[in-house]
Amino acid sequence: MFTVEQIKVAHSKVKSGADFPAYIKEIKVLGVTHYEAYVADGHIDYHGAKGFTAKVPAKYEPLVIADTSSASVSLVL
Repeated sequence: MFTVEQIKVAHSKVKSGADFPAYIKEIKVLGVTHYEAYVADGHIDYHGAKGFTAKVPAKYEPLVIADTSSASVSLVL
């Protein structure tokens, strides 16, 4: 299976959006089937075969997200 370090090495090659498809191909070759990125704290779970998961730790303290919006939104067309 793959490691967080292998994924970080692959990600370090991404310098622009144009590099992203090559990054995805590289992590697929490593065995990543899909990943989940969490907005709340920036952690990422990379999943592989047979339930394998490599977890990248949180990047920041959890964000507090309100249950309801406090702003009114108007759409002008």
